[in-house]
Amino acid sequence: MHDLDPTYQQLFRTISDAASETGQKIYVIGGFVRDYYLNRLPSDHVCDIDFVTVGSGIRAAEAAARKLGTKKIATYRRFGTAQVTWKEFTLEFVGARKESYRPDSRKPAVEDGTLEDDQLRRDFTINALSWSLNPDDFGILNDPFNGLNDLENNLIRTPVDPEKTFSDDPLRMMRAVRFAAQLHFNIETATRDAIKKMAPRLKIVSRERTIDELNKIVMSDLPSNGFIMLRDTGLLDQFFPELCELEGVEEIHGIRHKDNFHHTLKVLDNVAMSSDNLWLRWAAIMHDIAKPATKRFDSRQGWSFHGHDALGAQMVPRLFRRLGLPLDERMRYVKKLVRLHLRPIALADEIVTDSAIRRLLFEAGDYLEDLMTLCRADITSKNHRKIRQFLKNFDFVEKRVAEVEEKDRIRNWQPPVDGNDIMQICGIAPGPEIGRIKSAIEEAILEGVIPNTREAALEYLYSLKESSQNNSPANNITFSNEMNPKNTENHKSSSQGSDEK
Repeated sequence: MHDLDPTYQQLFRTISDAASETGQKIYVIGGFVRDYYLNRLPSDHVCDIDFVTVGSGIRAAEAAARKLGTKKIATYRRFGTAQVTWKEFTLEFVGARKESYRPDSRKPAVEDGTLEDDQLRRDFTINALSWSLNPDDFGILNDPFNGLNDLENNLIRTPVDPEKTFSDDPLRMMRAVRFAAQLHFNIETATRDAIKKMAPRLKIVSRERTIDELNKIVMSDLPSNGFIMLRDTGLLDQFFPELCELEGVEEIHGIRHKDNFHHTLKVLDNVAMSSDNLWLRWAAIMHDIAKPATKRFDSRQGWSFHGHDALGAQMVPRLFRRLGLPLDERMRYVKKLVRLHLRPIALADEIVTDSAIRRLLFEAGDYLEDLMTLCRADITSKNHRKIRQFLKNFDFVEKRVAEVEEKDRIRNWQPPVDGNDIMQICGIAPGPEIGRIKSAIEEAILEGVIPNTREAALEYLYSLKESSQNNSPANNITFSNEMNPKNTENHKSSSQGSDEK
């Protein structure tokens, strides 16, 4: 640790002096030490650092805060821990302890312990590494479980019997996969076998703790690795069986569809290469989630997944609720992207009309750029010529979107006439007819029948009123299909469930 930059050196010397004044031994432990050996320490010093002391964690934290000249300290006396904020650092202090679990409880019996006791309760060998901050052996590494060797060999391994480790706290199984995914490590064979055996025990863990680990896997730079480990160990099936159901290839009369599990992971990796948006990554995970429910085979057309975009969007709120994900605007964002994810692909494969672009702008709004990112990521064909052609078509679609948006200003568009205008001009009372008239005007604008201006919309409204008066009483306006610029049947999902991407 002697090659640490001066800020870290100053911090550790100060905390060493503070601990000495209390008569307590103190050590840096866990992630900071691990990341030092992996050359992953942040250059901006924004990080959490864990300290374990043989004695009171709160007393050590209070002494450290005084020495560092900060009053930003939070104590948690029930747990015997404290948190100090100094400059960019969050410093966590805990007294060394040993834990014992009863088979019928996930809450351990805790008592004061030694450094060795504390290291024994750590989840993995690479997280049990510690440095002494004590004057007689300052900077010396304590590595009782050969964690440094596991770092060098890219291994996740438990300090003690893995079955005991995972029985004590089943969330550690998710953490094993999370660290392996983040660090590009492998899970040691005995540890992996224990996860497979203990996977059903994950169900006793709260969904909040599980989803927190899962989101960290989703945010890794190659999240497919984590999901494959979750699948292989049986963990994924404990909380997200719908994703597991995407796996597999069925063949009839020599015609096969692709493996939608591995396709989904490829789309997720593609999105991860271009975006750190967690919810865009979740849209990638969910975009084909309804394919098993919509899978059909026709001897003439082969495999199809008609309507999987619409059904997938309907599934999103239920899946978010069960997984413990937020049910707010973030869920609605994912739902919208799932519903629309085939729309730009259909446009890229057809003649792009202004009306089709207007509809895309109207429905996607501020999410359009993210939708295009998802659609580009969704092209996972092994045919490189086909990929190049799709991406070229997407370039053209994006160019046309920019042109139509500049001309018509449809994105986040609010119709230029409202219900009050309609009631006043048509002389009708509030009711469903207002909505039908408003939809007719919206259709006229989206189809390019009239410009997107209030003047044109009002003129069109008067023309609808006049046409209606010629066919029915003025106070009961009824619109025939001929009066609507576009029959509503043409607005069904563009999804044909193609398996060619």
